[in-house]
Formats: sequence, C-alpha cells, structure tokens
Amino acid sequence: MKETRNKGILGFIERGGNALPHPASLFGILALSVLLFSLLGHLFHWQAIHPATGETVDTINLLSREGLHRILLEMVDNYTGFAPLGIVMVALLGIGVAESSGLISAAIRLLVSKAPARMLTFVIVLAGIISNIASDLGYVLIIPLGGIIFHSVGRHPIAGIAAAFAGVSGGFSANLLIGTIDPLLAGLSTEAARIIDTDYYVLPTANYYFMLVSTFILSVAGTWVTHRFVEPKLGKYEGNVEADSLEKLNPKEKKGLKWVTFATLAFTVVIAAGLIPENGIFRGEDGGLFTSPILKGFIGVLFIVAAVLGIIFGFITGNFRNDSDVVKGMVDNFKTLAAFLVLVFFAAQFVAFFKWSNLGLIIAIKGAHGLQELNLGLIPLVILFVLLSGFINMFMGSASAKWAILGPVFIPMFMLLGYSPELSQVVFRIGDSITNMISPMMSFFALIIVYFEKYDKNAGIGTLISTMLPYTIVYFLFWSVLLIAWILLDLPLGPGAGLYYG
Repeated sequence: MKETRNKGILGFIERGGNALPHPASLFGILALSVLLFSLLGHLFHWQAIHPATGETVDTINLLSREGLHRILLEMVDNYTGFAPLGIVMVALLGIGVAESSGLISAAIRLLVSKAPARMLTFVIVLAGIISNIASDLGYVLIIPLGGIIFHSVGRHPIAGIAAAFAGVSGGFSANLLIGTIDPLLAGLSTEAARIIDTDYYVLPTANYYFMLVSTFILSVAGTWVTHRFVEPKLGKYEGNVEADSLEKLNPKEKKGLKWVTFATLAFTVVIAAGLIPENGIFRGEDGGLFTSPILKGFIGVLFIVAAVLGIIFGFITGNFRNDSDVVKGMVDNFKTLAAFLVLVFFAAQFVAFFKWSNLGLIIAIKGAHGLQELNLGLIPLVILFVLLSGFINMFMGSASAKWAILGPVFIPMFMLLGYSPELSQVVFRIGDSITNMISPMMSFFALIIVYFEKYDKNAGIGTLISTMLPYTIVYFLFWSVLLIAWILLDLPLGPGAGLYYG
C-alpha cells in the first residue's frame, strides 16, 4: 500500500496535498499576505475603476497607523460577526439532537431496507446523498452499510461501498433537504458578496431547487456507473468474509418514526398556514414569500424542527431518558466544531483584511474585465470554474476552507459580470463534490480504504481511486449538462435566487 501511495500522479497529488499547511495556518498565512500586499499595492498605486460608480478604487494600506488600529480594534468583531459561525453552531445544535436520538440512523436504515431488489443500488446512492443532512453520518454508517447490503444479496460488497461512497461524497452538495453545508457556504457567500453589495444576503436555501433535482440526477448516474463499470470490473466476490445481517428496526424505533411522521406533518401544516394566506403570520413584512422569516431565518426553523423531532424519537425509543441526555446530544455534536472554530478565526481575519484593503474589489474588477475581453460566455465560464474547483479539491479537503478563499475572488468577479453569488456558489459546489471521491485530501479517504480492505486485503489508495474515477467523470458530465440546461432555461437556483445579478 505504501508503494502504491508513492507512485505516479496519485503519489504526486498526495505529496502535494500533505505539503500544504493546516487550513487554519493557511488562512493565517493568507491574512498576513494580504497585509503585505496591501502595503505593496499602496506603494505601487494598484487601483481600478469601479464599473458601477465610475469611482477610482485605491488599495488601502493596512500596515499604516489607521490600518493597524482597525485590525486590533475589530479582530474580535471579525470573528464573532463572521456570518458562517453562528449559522453552523445553531444548525448543529438541532441536528445533534436528531442524530444522538438515533432518528437519522433509523430513517436511513428504513429507507434502505424497504428498497426493492431492482432499485437497491439507486436507493443506496440516494441514501448516501440524503445522509449529508447529518454531516459525517454517511461515512460511518451508509458506506459500510452499502457493503453489507450488497454482500447479503450476493453482489460484490466493494461495489456497494463504492455506490454509497459516490452518494455520500460525490453527491455531497445535493440533498432533498437543507443540510449543514448549505448555511455554511451561504454565510461565506454573503461575506464575499458584500465586497460589492453591502446589503446582499445569500439564503441557506439559495441552491435548493438545483440541488433537489441534482439528488435524483446523481442517484441515477451513480446507479448506472455501478452497474455499467464498477460491478463488471470487480466481478464475482470470492473473498472469505461472511455476509453480515442488516440490523432491522426494533418496535420502539418503528413507533418513534411513526410519531416523528405525525410531528413532521404538524410542522408542515403550521408553516403552510402561516405562508399561504396573504396576511399569514410567516409572510415577510412586505407580504412576500421570499422575504419570509421561514426562509431568511431558516436556521432557526431547522434547529426547532430537528430538535423537536429528535426529542420525540429519543424519548419514545428510550435513547433519551431526561433533559440531560438531550443536552448531551448537543454537546457531543458540538465537539466536532472545535477545529472549525479555530479555522474560522483566521478565515474571518483573512476575509476582513481582503475587503478592507480593497484588494478583493480590485482583483474582481480586473478579473471581470479580463473575462469580458476573452468573451467566453457564461456556459464556458462556469464549466472552467467547475474544473478549477475540482482540481483545487485534490489538494485541499475542506469545502468551507476552499470557498472562504475562492468566494471573495470569484463571487465579486461574477457579480461584476452580471451573474449572481448564488450561481457562483452552485458552480463551486459541483466542482468541489465531483472530485471528493478521488481526493486523498478528503478527510475520510483513509477510512474508505479500510472499508475496501475488509473485503480485499490487497486494496489500497490506487484501488480506491481507480474504482471511483468513473463516478467522478460521469458525475461531472451529468452535473454539467444539468447546469447548462438550467442556465439555458433561466431557472431559479432556489427561492428568490436567480442566475443574474443587478
């Protein structure tokens, strides 16, 4: 396995990724670099003409007396006011309750166990995509479950693992519901968009329509790749690992899911009653649907619904015995935020410095002008951005870390070209997802190799990447065609989120 890891392009990719600093350190370095470049830009008179106002935008020296004062005085505010921070923390509180109660695990097991034999692969890929609502649940539950299920029906278990991995990782951005990645990226996009428009707000539901359709497109694509390429390549399983039995829902879990269904219907009725009438309580102040607090305050809704459903399921099944168990579920899920909280501090400083110095705006103006000169058109532009995002993902695993770097550059650039931040975000999400399955920098990559090794002792990084590469290629083609069709039909990406800006 070590020999495989060190050879060829795969070894080069792995060594290149490992050579990068920790994401938190990387943002610290980038923040310091912005300070240095702000000084150079000031000395060499880097400037641009704002296309909307006609005013000259000069580089602000952050190493000046005023700049240093601002850095020290606003450092804490940069951190606590960073849009993704509170969004992610509140979302994870609710999801932590639902996950620790066993609700999410039970719902996914029910979905997979009830799948007809001919729909099994489709349902496993779909379950992998849906599992992303609970962050990393898919990696520890759905992927090994895929191998167990395939093995139990006489199919190659590694094909089941691959199909589940394609859903969990390749379909990371798609979902039937809003997951933790949606508010996180929306918060970063909001910060980046405000380089151009200080009042702009990207909703957590900004890409919902597109990602909802993508869920089924990718499930079909993943199913086709599994049947057409992966299973024929693997052949019949001849290993000595005996098939495991799929853990069935017990009576308490079934009862819990029944009451969760009733509660979900109740929430739906209440929300509909507040939205459908023209004077509904959940309408926006202007009476509109897109200004509704249900959309703009979606994280609060997610917290309440996930927490209530989790509490109902937890007490019915006995996983929760008192309020301390509920709080413990929140606390346990919050522990996963430790690294994120550190990273966000440095990312927040980088984004703030980039904005204060005007470097972000100047790069956006110059970049937009260069793209206008090339006259590529929107479709070639977004395809190139998909490929760029996918390439960068091979060297840097964290989606939020990448978007915190790319967002402040590409969102203003696209806005100046007349394209919305929501479109920039969805293009990034496609590129970031399609190469997850073959990126050694993906945080669970080593774990997937362990899953492979359970059924094939000789499996290594080369085995994994060669197995998953067809998914990456087909996902890129299917998702690109969907995006092109979406653009040509000028469809909204989500509630109130069009393709164009201005």
